[in-house]
Amino acid sequence: MGRLSTHVLDTAKGRPAAGVKIMLYRVSGQSHRKVKQVVTNTDGRTDGPLLEGDALEPGVYELVFSAGDYLRASGQAGEGVLFLDEIPIRFGVPDASQHYHVPLLISPFGYSTYRGS
Repeated sequence: MGRLSTHVLDTAKGRPAAGVKIMLYRVSGQSHRKVKQVVTNTDGRTDGPLLEGDALEPGVYELVFSAGDYLRASGQAGEGVLFLDEIPIRFGVPDASQHYHVPLLISPFGYSTYRGS
């Protein structure tokens, strides 16, 4: 059974990023349909998969991480214009029977992602 999951790590502080709002969209052409909204727990993870089983279909998805809100709340950014605010990650799911893990590693001035397991 396939599933989609994520987690967020704060590389500047060296710990999980708790309280990050994440929105999941299904993308089709110029259309974005919001599928789910979650917030990371104290381990920087969601309390369950974002999608699993029949809910995960082949196609294009986008995760949007509200990094700016997290960076402000954690004392790493002020109220002015941020270098990083919302971070979108668009990715494809060619085979819905697999596990797709899309983590985000953030700091106030950079981020990275990869396909995890």
